[in-house]
Amino acid sequence: MKRTNSFFRLKRPSPIGALTLVATDTALVGLFMEAHTSEPLIAEAEERRTPLLASVSAQLDEYFAGRRERFDVPLAPRGTAFQTSVWAVLQHIPFGVTWSYAQVARALGTPKAVRAVGAANGRNPISVIIPCHRVIGADGSLTGYGGGLPRKRWLLAHEKTELSLVES
Repeated sequence: MKRTNSFFRLKRPSPIGALTLVATDTALVGLFMEAHTSEPLIAEAEERRTPLLASVSAQLDEYFAGRRERFDVPLAPRGTAFQTSVWAVLQHIPFGVTWSYAQVARALGTPKAVRAVGAANGRNPISVIIPCHRVIGADGSLTGYGGGLPRKRWLLAHEKTELSLVES
């Protein structure tokens, strides 16, 4: 019997723990850390190493080895229109730079939507590649992270990020 499932997953190790990649034939739809094992996309996906998942995995290897600052893979995060607009802005935060939730809200043209930006940031389904870890508190402090603050600290240290805000 042929499966009708259009999602594929690949579990791989990383310096921040096991990661599960989820993709369609054409785009990455999820990059989840161990804490996200109940994510429905993981349960729906068929375990298979596809060319796209192999490419994402290779780019992650380069990132973790310090040889890549930007990812070049097609992305298709699933969320509301507001969430996807927040995730699009996150992709413009440069490597080694942090923004506050207020800066992200201003970049969206909705300066009063700071809490909504925080909620959307926390629902980012493509961790690391859509760099939600680069968003910190208005006072420069680390704030919540779906993968846990130790992973956020590790990612920022890996990117040699100064914990200060660069005003946009």
